[in-house]
Amino acid sequence: MTEVFRLHHHPLDPPSRRVRLCLAEKEISFETILEKPWAPREEYRAFSPAGDVPTLVIETEPEHIVISDASSICEFLEETEDGPSLLGEDPVFRAEVRRLVNWFEIKMYAEASAPIIEEKAIKRFHGGGEPDSLVLRAGLHNIHGHLDYISWLTERRNWLAGDQITLADLAAAAQISCIDYLGDVPWERHAGAKEWYARIKSRPTFRPLLGDHLSGILPAKHYADLDF
Repeated sequence: MTEVFRLHHHPLDPPSRRVRLCLAEKEISFETILEKPWAPREEYRAFSPAGDVPTLVIETEPEHIVISDASSICEFLEETEDGPSLLGEDPVFRAEVRRLVNWFEIKMYAEASAPIIEEKAIKRFHGGGEPDSLVLRAGLHNIHGHLDYISWLTERRNWLAGDQITLADLAAAAQISCIDYLGDVPWERHAGAKEWYARIKSRPTFRPLLGDHLSGILPAKHYADLDF
């Protein structure tokens, strides 16, 4: 049975990036469709009522499968698709992967990614006014703690959750890559996190993200440079 995978996403949405990386690591061919979650199309709301991204549509016969939310999509792919597991087999290990995914996709996003991305990019896209310097300053301050945590983890493990790359690494890299696109990751103060990011950034699955270019906002000069 032929399946066509279409991912509705936004390039500066970290959960969308995690799903793109997950699909690539699973070696699943897919198409991307750009959505603007701050102004969702009515056609998009018809099958994704919240209007958020990402949403994965798998076209099959006789009906389509529609899955929204990055965690739901990634877990579905783990359960239904071949390829290396990004959750692991051991229940304790899987619990640690899920904990770290939540850390980066909820805690880091709220404390660092969202303030930086919203103030420096999203406001520009939808005409939301000038950046709020206090909000932006808080995000730039808070990112240090998360980079320190990545360094702490990789001093003790090969990857964030253990010996293998997992959804935890993809979630963290998705957050960081969005901020790095804007040139706001203080790599000079976080050598351990930089070394980990260089490894994941060098994976073939990461190359499509490094090719992202958003209208009106060019990536930082080092963004696609594998050697920073």
